[in-house]
Amino acid sequence: MRFRPSLAGQLLAWQLAIMLLVLVAVGALSITQSEVTFSRVEGRRVVALAEQLASNPLVRNQLDAPTSHEALATLVQTRRTQAGVTSVTVADARGTVVSSTDPILVGTALPFGDDAVAEGRGWSGTLTIDGSRELVAQVPVIGATAGNLGTHLGTVMIGESSPTVWQRLHGASSYLAIYLGIASLIGLLGSWLLARRIKRQTFGMEPQEIAGLAEHREAMLYGIAEGVVALDPYQRITLVNEPARALLDLPEDCVGKTLAEAGIEGRLRDVLLDSGGEARDEVVLRRGRVLLLNRMDVTKDGRRLGSVTTLRDRTELAERERELGSFRSTTELLRAQAHEFTNQLHTISGLIQIGEYDEVVRYVDALSGHRQSLDLTLARRVEDTAISALLMAKAAQAAERRVELRLSERTALRHLDPQDSADVATVVGNLVDNAVDAAAAGSQSWVEVELRQDATTVEIVVQDSGPGVAPELAQEVFSHGFTTKAAQAGERGIGLALTRRVCKRRGGEIAVTNTDDGAMFTARMTVGHPAGQPDPVGAAGGRA
Repeated sequence: MRFRPSLAGQLLAWQLAIMLLVLVAVGALSITQSEVTFSRVEGRRVVALAEQLASNPLVRNQLDAPTSHEALATLVQTRRTQAGVTSVTVADARGTVVSSTDPILVGTALPFGDDAVAEGRGWSGTLTIDGSRELVAQVPVIGATAGNLGTHLGTVMIGESSPTVWQRLHGASSYLAIYLGIASLIGLLGSWLLARRIKRQTFGMEPQEIAGLAEHREAMLYGIAEGVVALDPYQRITLVNEPARALLDLPEDCVGKTLAEAGIEGRLRDVLLDSGGEARDEVVLRRGRVLLLNRMDVTKDGRRLGSVTTLRDRTELAERERELGSFRSTTELLRAQAHEFTNQLHTISGLIQIGEYDEVVRYVDALSGHRQSLDLTLARRVEDTAISALLMAKAAQAAERRVELRLSERTALRHLDPQDSADVATVVGNLVDNAVDAAAAGSQSWVEVELRQDATTVEIVVQDSGPGVAPELAQEVFSHGFTTKAAQAGERGIGLALTRRVCKRRGGEIAVTNTDDGAMFTARMTVGHPAGQPDPVGAAGGRA
């Protein structure tokens, strides 16, 4: 099995490598600084020494003498010993060395650092003399007597050997080794502490384990069909997968933004942020989609870390529920009519058994007249067959719950296009269902429906004898998922919200006001020429 160092070991190794690089850089900087200091300080000194020797009368007088080597040998050796330099050399005007602390150079040509030195100019710099690199100063010897005044008599060169690398390090600072040692110990201690801290923050996991965990998380989050949104305690989005971003219509750079910055408001924001506990099957409408949300708070060691919310798209399911709702309404109508007919037959049977035949005839005539009156009223005032049938079904259901459903005398509705009829039926059905629910709790309960139509608009007014709507909830009842019923909030909390969306899609609005008798809902919408594109959930049924 291949050995893999631990996270702490890797961090320590990297820190040591970094420290080593720093130490090398510090050493190189110290060497460079020492070389610059040596060149500046020693360069000035050798130039001053060379100028002093060049102006010495003995050098001027003996430079051209036949015995100049013997006469100057003592002088150059003395100057070398007194000044502590590496070499002292004297050459004549032709550049031939006549005396030097290095006997090998006597009689050889003096190496010039610059061609101008041979013409009587001074120069200082670095030269390699006899295999040794020296910092040298070359100064001309100028005649001062009447016979050779101003004449270039020769050249004096004084050199100082350049120190080695170790000598420069030692010369840079006598405490450099101590400083580097202390820095190394501090670096080792810091690396060890940093490794321990990171180890604690990663819960003891090694790099390959962290990488594997990240890969598994990515595969899980982006491989599931449900949307996932994670928030921190400061309402910032810390994680969102692609399905959630598509369902909530979030920008690609939403991670790190707050909910307000990401454009999430209203009921959706309330569900995502509710810290009162877990949220189960909360229904929210978002950009024409019916979403089902489940939120769970995340805590560790008693500290709240944020929350994770999963989202499911129930738009198609809501459409199927609407279709099933139409069949359910038909079934309810048939059941209510069967119950009503059974009671009427029992009454007729009882009258026959007691011999009240005349009363049977009058009872049957009354039932027939009431039925014909209701049918004629609906047919005369509501010409659209679908709406008329819907009101007949709702009347039977309301009667079973001892609620009278009546049609306003001002009602007048002509035939509508199929799409217009479907949207009007959705609004009427939702409003009547809510009105019957509100009125059923009282005595002498009733619900009145009024339908009015002009050239382009249909107005729907539904009034009930219920307790009304609290003023502070007049707008909230149309919020996504709001319901005043304690049971089945997830299924019944979208009816009025969808009703409002249908009205807005058709350029209208819905409002609620309280009257002396109860609540009155007024909805308006444009028919014939819809104001917007078809809403994918605009015709979805449901109850508020």
